[in-house]
Parts: sequence; C-alpha cells; structure tokens
Amino acid sequence: MIGDMADQGLNDDPASGRRLRVVLADDQALLRGAFRTLLDSANDIAVVGEAGDGEEAVEVTRRTHPDVVVMDIRMPGMDGLTATAQICADPDLRASRVLVLTTYETDEYVAQALRAGASGFIGKGIDADGLLDAVRTIADGDALLSPAATRSLVARFLAAPVDTAPPDVERLVALTPREREMVALVATGLSNLEIADRLYVSPFTVRAHVQRAMTKLEARDRAQLVAIAYQTGLARGLTDGDRGSR
Repeated sequence: MIGDMADQGLNDDPASGRRLRVVLADDQALLRGAFRTLLDSANDIAVVGEAGDGEEAVEVTRRTHPDVVVMDIRMPGMDGLTATAQICADPDLRASRVLVLTTYETDEYVAQALRAGASGFIGKGIDADGLLDAVRTIADGDALLSPAATRSLVARFLAAPVDTAPPDVERLVALTPREREMVALVATGLSNLEIADRLYVSPFTVRAHVQRAMTKLEARDRAQLVAIAYQTGLARGLTDGDRGSR
C-alpha cells in the first residue's frame, strides 16, 4: 500500500493560506512521482497521499480528506471510474473533488467520468502550468473539461440512456425560472462572467443564482450541475447556435 504522507507537516488549519491537499491515483509509479514533484513545487498545493489502484485511491481519500483527487482511469483491480463513483457517493467526502487525468480521452470516458461525479477531465498531455491551474480550478468548485472533451460530445453521451435508474426530474420543480435559465447556460460551458454579459446582470447575481440552484439540486459542484442539466433534459433545448452567443 502506498498510502498517505502523514509526515509532511502540512497546515490543516482551514484559515486563509492553507495549502490545497491532493491525492494522486495512478498505477505508474514514475508518472505519479513526477506529478507529485510538480504539485509539491507550488506554494499553495501539497500531495498528501498516493494510490496505485482504485481501491487504494478510495481508502487514501477516506483517510486524508483531500481537496482534490487526481485520478487515472485505467488501473489494475478497481478502475478510476469506479473509484470516482465511490468517492463522490460518500457523504463524508463531499468536499473532495475528483480530477480525471488520463491518456484515454475518449467521448464515452468523458461522459462516464462526469456521470460518476468527476469535477474535471483532462489529458495527460497537459503542460505543467495547466495541471496546476486544473487542480486550483477544481478545488475552487468549478468544472473543467479539456478542449478535446467538447460540449457537443458531452451532451450526447449524458443525454443517452444508461443502465441505471433515471434521474429525478422532479428536482427541477424546486428551481425558479431564472435559476433554470442559469443552470442551462452553465451547461453550455459559459463562465459566470460570460453568463452575466449575456443576460445583462452582474457576475455576483449569476453566482448567487447558480449557488442556490446547486443547493436545491444537491450538486457538489458545477460539473455535477452540468450533468444534472443534461440528464434531466434542461439543457437539451439549447442549440449550437445558442451556446455562447448573445
């Protein structure tokens, strides 16, 4: 077992200045070591645990309660998608978000990762600054998809039937018309600033509506909000011409 790094002397105080806690899950030790060196080089990030397979990733995450789990998909035994689903379904790990980092950047993997509850999906070809920014973005509660994971592909796979119980569409009843509109626009990939510009409101107003919608839908972050929007059909009415345009 690779486990957690209890001897790092990290500051666990939630006060301002606390370093982002990260767990790395990848079956390739050399690659995992390279990622650890890169992440630990940042003043605001620290690796608190490592795992070589999905089962160990779940165990280490439960012990360390990191802000972000950087998860590979293909690992021996339990794969990264199954581990992601277990982490995201655990109420005690609600504050831990999963960033899927893999060479297998296929359409179905992207959709499966989002269905499992991942907050982001990027390829291993990303550069050093991109990985650091990705961890910070995910920790801040935003969704992140690599350029290859296009919105049209995500929409198609999330809207497709799956071998699980259908989502509870009745949850949308709790949303106001304005909140529904905000969620649908979030699902197109627009940022709060872009939504504000489109609707002629302040970014603060957009953030307030989005946060209320997340609370009502029990979405852990924007990525899950996007998944709910597509799975319930809230975003399906948006055409490509509507996305990102005024």
